[in-house]
Amino acid sequence: MKTVAVIDIGKTNAKVALVDLERFEEIAVRKTPNLVLADGPYPHFDIERLWRFILASLAALHREHPVEGITVTTHGATAVLLDEEDRLALPVLDYEYTGPDTLAEEYDEARPPFLETGSPRLPMGLNIGAQLFWQQCTFPEHFANVASILTYAQYWSYRLTGIKTTELTSLGCHTDLWNPRAGTFSTLVDKQGWRGLFAPVHKAGEVIGGLLQPLAEEAGLPPGLPVYCGIHDSNASLLPHLLTRGAPFSVVSTGTWVITLAVGGAAAELDETRDTLINVNALGDPVPSARFMGGRAFSMIVGEDPPAASPDAEARVLAAGHMLLPSVPGGSGPFPSASPRWTAEEKSRDPSERLAIVSFHLALMTATCLDLIGAKGEIVVEGPFAANAAYLRMLAAATGRPVLANRLSTTGTSLGAACLAARARVRTGAEAFKGEIPPAYGDYAVAWKRATAQHVKATAGLKPIGG
Repeated sequence: MKTVAVIDIGKTNAKVALVDLERFEEIAVRKTPNLVLADGPYPHFDIERLWRFILASLAALHREHPVEGITVTTHGATAVLLDEEDRLALPVLDYEYTGPDTLAEEYDEARPPFLETGSPRLPMGLNIGAQLFWQQCTFPEHFANVASILTYAQYWSYRLTGIKTTELTSLGCHTDLWNPRAGTFSTLVDKQGWRGLFAPVHKAGEVIGGLLQPLAEEAGLPPGLPVYCGIHDSNASLLPHLLTRGAPFSVVSTGTWVITLAVGGAAAELDETRDTLINVNALGDPVPSARFMGGRAFSMIVGEDPPAASPDAEARVLAAGHMLLPSVPGGSGPFPSASPRWTAEEKSRDPSERLAIVSFHLALMTATCLDLIGAKGEIVVEGPFAANAAYLRMLAAATGRPVLANRLSTTGTSLGAACLAARARVRTGAEAFKGEIPPAYGDYAVAWKRATAQHVKATAGLKPIGG
């Protein structure tokens, strides 16, 4: 196998990338927004539009370069409910919908303890267990028709092969559905009578079947093309490093969410109120993790067309001590209840200065997450923030540890998912950040932590790390 097509569905955008397995790099990409529909019983993903995009992209990529295999990676917090005829029993819920919060009290009584699942209690539909509980209680007639529950990446593998599965990394990412230490479903699944509905559990790297003949004909692809089970996106970013790097190290996967994962770090008592959790990696092992919506914060404040980076602007921000304190957006991350505060007027800032302030903020939020999960050793940054020098500089200053940036791709998820087909040829592309880090960066980091501790205590009553 020389090439693999990766279906990569993020919360904000979806893409299909063709990865050259010998060079281990993307050689062609097609992208589209991941739209949420407002019709029907609740906001839901436009599944059929995504499906048309996937088939059209596979066909177009194959016309340029032969596609020899297909794998899938998607965001978490999403499950697909199918009826006896393999149609959607209910729309695929957008996890940012607040509907599940209406049954929060009832669900809190039903869900397993954090000690069992390593899954923190999260708002909206960020726990799949909360989604299923709300759907079952709110739409009992529709839920009664559910014959199969699939995790999200595996739904797309099913559409390609006709074979239904669930998978470890997708079940083990803050779902409340999985006991990562025991390696089996949590007590919630049996209590709610869901166990018989879940498709069989497989590992991400298994070839679950071949491309269905009608789809092969439609897309002009070889019938029986091998299709891999698929993997949760932050675990896709982690996988190349698991295969090539010795512990301890940590990976920072950046996108809509910034996910920090610690391998071989110090023992840490995870705090579920601060969005720490236990993920399950592609090898089936528990991985302490923490997260916040860093990419969402960046796009909310800086926009999709950021100004050029400016060392001079960074220096002015450091000299003036201008800061953004947590949290943007609220409701998740290490300071979920804190309201954001600018220490200087936001709108009056030069765009390059605002970029520097936000980049510093995101780096310091990342450093906080790494502290919470006991991370040690090198820090590898994947995704868009790997190209942000201000972020990398401040992260290195705040942690005092080596920072590496993956220069192979704008997103580590596609290449990580390609590892499922190409383990022997994996390379990470991570290069040490060598930019100058004056002492003022460390001083700023200390001041930000002190100001955040005071701010959070005043606005949220939380105790920050080291505070």
